[in-house]
Amino acid sequence: MVDTRPLGRQPGSMRTVERSAPAPAHLATGMARVPEGAPIELQLRLEAVMEGVLVTGKARVAYEAECARCLDPVGDTVEAPFQELFRYPGEDGLGPQDSDTEDEEEDYYLEGELLDLDQVVRDAVVLSLPLSPLCREDCPGLCAECGVKLAEAGPEHGHGERIDPRWEALRDIGEEFGDR
Repeated sequence: MVDTRPLGRQPGSMRTVERSAPAPAHLATGMARVPEGAPIELQLRLEAVMEGVLVTGKARVAYEAECARCLDPVGDTVEAPFQELFRYPGEDGLGPQDSDTEDEEEDYYLEGELLDLDQVVRDAVVLSLPLSPLCREDCPGLCAECGVKLAEAGPEHGHGERIDPRWEALRDIGEEFGDR
């Protein structure tokens, strides 16, 4: 939660905030994840506008992953930019729970003078995590036949000529009739 009281409600006022927050659970994609409790460094710019508070910022956090080709562990950091408008509750006191339109259900609202960035930061970080992380750009991966890491196997690694067993009968027919 970020307190917006020092910002005020005068359109045009701006304030910057830097803070660290622990990562929530289940911040992950298929092959990369942010460890629960890891520090997420937030750099925020809060701007008062007519409709509410415009939050522009970035979240920086370390993640753990497996290489998509060789399955070695990979660790790196990701910077996730985001921008979101947190609307003031309506003049009649209506907030998101009282909205009738579908568009208003997707909006974020201030909770009193506080704004809750949990969902915004979660979405930004998850979308910034790599879908296919690599230990290095030229990772050759694993051998499709035996599963050994090709980077460690060397250029002499091979399994000879293998024929798909589904084509074995066709090869036998070719040998029986010879090449014409």
